[in-house]
Amino acid sequence: MNVAHEEIDLKNPKTNRGNAGFSDQERGKMTELLNSGFTDTFRFLHPDATGAYTWWSYMFHAREKNAGWRIDYFLISNRLQERLQASEIHAEVMGSDHCPVELLLRDE
Repeated sequence: MNVAHEEIDLKNPKTNRGNAGFSDQERGKMTELLNSGFTDTFRFLHPDATGAYTWWSYMFHAREKNAGWRIDYFLISNRLQERLQASEIHAEVMGSDHCPVELLLRDE
């Protein structure tokens, strides 16, 4: 999605407010999308998790400092919430400025 939806989804929300990926317009559209019947699986299962990021700039040793943004999502239809088993961020996997995200759904 390339948008950090809430302040909890990036390290420095005050200094990034209005920047691409954290503008009020982008965040508002993400809210609209979620309110139209979708669930942010990671935040649903981990509502208070801080420091959980999926992207870090290559500049200023951002990844080493965990100064990142959570901009990669698995969204599901709200009707699938009962099947949601896990939604994880694998920050330990290197090789890109993003890390993998994982979604597990239970069989019906």
